[in-house]
Amino acid sequence: MNLQNRIDLASELGGYIKQNGEEWRNIKIQASQKNQWFTENFIDTASENICEKFLDKALLKSWTQHYFLDDLVTPKNIGVVMAGNIPMVGFHDFLSIFISGHQQTIKLSSKDDVLLKHLIHKLYELNPETKSLVKIAENLKGCDAYIATGSNQSAQHFEQYFSKYPHIIRSNKTSVALLTGAETQEELNLLSDDIHLYFGLGCRNVTKLYVPVGYDFIPLLKSFDKYKYFRDNQKYANNYDYQLSILLLNHSFYMTNESILLTEHKEIFSAIGVVHYEFYNDPEETRKSITSNPNAQCVVGRNFVPFGKGQEPGLFDYADGVDSMQFLLSV
Repeated sequence: MNLQNRIDLASELGGYIKQNGEEWRNIKIQASQKNQWFTENFIDTASENICEKFLDKALLKSWTQHYFLDDLVTPKNIGVVMAGNIPMVGFHDFLSIFISGHQQTIKLSSKDDVLLKHLIHKLYELNPETKSLVKIAENLKGCDAYIATGSNQSAQHFEQYFSKYPHIIRSNKTSVALLTGAETQEELNLLSDDIHLYFGLGCRNVTKLYVPVGYDFIPLLKSFDKYKYFRDNQKYANNYDYQLSILLLNHSFYMTNESILLTEHKEIFSAIGVVHYEFYNDPEETRKSITSNPNAQCVVGRNFVPFGKGQEPGLFDYADGVDSMQFLLSV
């Protein structure tokens, strides 16, 4: 199977998702029933980005041409440990390895073992040769290289397990936004998407805001109202109520629209249902500080990732800033 075959198959897979036939609709229902964080509308959001940003044939060709990718890669078996925080979060790794020409053995997260598993089996249907290229397994021993994503704790274990092999190990990351106070209501509405999509569980979700001293939070809180329906999700509502009780017990100042909490905090990571903020005086010093923070996956704001685009990564937007395609070509 040559490079063009693989690009064509990836594009066909995108066509299958876009068609949104009965089979795919039933799989989305199964995934949302198994994991209540995977609502059908958020699965659709993830699916749309995969189709538009990852599986477009022209984009795939441009991506492969950038690396002068050809059919001379000596196939190795790449072991992949996938995360499961948002729907199909490991798709980019799967696609990168498939397009590179390597084989892969995937350990799916128990939180997200319905959607991608189905798409891999759909790939088998489109071309049975792919069965030798993509496998799902519980045991990843004997692979030639590894890509593993997980929590900070699991990342330490991965480092021990895979230290003797070429590897990429990813740990917890989150995203932040730098505001000037001059944002339009439309920009704030888009920022609300960056914060709320996938209930804020993604590493590209904004969990910390940097705002100028004297910032007016009222327009921002207004922009959050489109996600008030989160209170109808029992898992989210339980998290919100728990975090609210902690703030009340600690007599901490907070703001809320009754579906998300804003509180001042230095930490860039925040709990589900909570967004931290921090005041700044010097915008340039703040910019330097947040862009050099190793825990920041991306920065949203003017002159950074555009508002509303935090959860729309493209083929060249590699997790942790580590070029996984270059890594695969060097194995």
